[in-house]
Amino acid sequence: MHIYDTELEHPLVDVTLWLPSQPAEQVNDHIWRSRSNSNAHLVASGDGDVVINTGTPYQGPRHRERFEQAVGRPLRVQKVIFTQSHPDHFGGWQAFDDAGVERIAQERIFSALEERSRVAKYLSSRRTAAMFSRRTLEGEPVTQPAPGWQQGQLPDVHTLVHDGFCFEVGGRRFELLAVPGGETLDSLAVWLPEERTAFTGNMTFAVPGGLPHLTTIRGDRMRSVVTFLACLDRVIALEPEVWCNGHGPHFSGASAVRAALTKVRDATQYLHDETIKGMNEGKDLFTLMREIELPPSLAPAHSRGPARWCVRAIWEEYVGWFRCESMTELYGVPPSSVWGELTELAGGPGVLAEHAASHVARGEPEQALHFTDMLLSVEPGHRRGREVEIAALEALLERSGAVDWDDARLLELELRRLRRDHP
Repeated sequence: MHIYDTELEHPLVDVTLWLPSQPAEQVNDHIWRSRSNSNAHLVASGDGDVVINTGTPYQGPRHRERFEQAVGRPLRVQKVIFTQSHPDHFGGWQAFDDAGVERIAQERIFSALEERSRVAKYLSSRRTAAMFSRRTLEGEPVTQPAPGWQQGQLPDVHTLVHDGFCFEVGGRRFELLAVPGGETLDSLAVWLPEERTAFTGNMTFAVPGGLPHLTTIRGDRMRSVVTFLACLDRVIALEPEVWCNGHGPHFSGASAVRAALTKVRDATQYLHDETIKGMNEGKDLFTLMREIELPPSLAPAHSRGPARWCVRAIWEEYVGWFRCESMTELYGVPPSSVWGELTELAGGPGVLAEHAASHVARGEPEQALHFTDMLLSVEPGHRRGREVEIAALEALLERSGAVDWDDARLLELELRRLRRDHP
């Protein structure tokens, strides 16, 4: 059974497993990892403990139990560090609210939380909350989120970091670095210089070795490719020998860490440079989304989104939403406003449905969807139109190979909805 309500096989399922029966995993003689939606880490010492991220509110208590079982004593938490403002990173803070504890985050954490709260209703009603729906695995304790778990109670952060901050616990130096090119604008990295260990949270996004998720289909601020590359170079320059991520296992060995980080940097730089080159050659956005592909030597790990989404995000970061292709882009009247007239002129929904079917047969499911969108806006219950729409989505899902989670998951969810609502 999978922890996600999905039939997809994907690395994201593995690196975000919540198996509360499992113990913490040892990274080395002073670091432990506790897996959940995102990793919580413990840096232990006889003079006090440092916790990096705390999971969601309902996972925090189990994270603490795991750590205490691992070190064989009650924790003495002196510092809690949040690497970003997503609830699977800070939500379980109350489980580590020891007397005198200092909580530390980047200074943008509360503005980031406030921004998301402004559009929370839109995101919950218009976006796919089911993309990360969970169900309990057989044999696992039931530790499901209560209503409203995404917010939880916000932590009282004592220290807000601008660009850098240092402290010592147990004779070990900790250096905190702002890396706003990560998954959120308030992302922090944690560097242990003596041990040459870097904790980057989700700076490199969900699956280590995957492409940066510069824009999220679920809804969030766009991430800057320029800033991401600068932050990645900042971490590479540290020359880490151990690299601990927000998801998945750690990397050990300076050469292995450098190779993994450099490959992500080079792949992202390639997409950036090719997009800019194509723009300056006068190519339109959709041509570049189709044409730009990474060379085999830079093929990324299977992650959240395909290279074409990075191309679009890079384009829009540089020049915004106006593509200079049609003056209609400047006005609040969408193409769909004339679909009814076009459908009538074409001979009705039935004609368009068969035309869409011919595109599916020729291996052109994207074009087919343009036609089914048009005809179904006029006649939502058109049976042949829905059949062709489903066939087009099935073709896209099969062609995707389910290598990019958001792409494949959205297709899977839409197919499930259509089969349910239009049997």
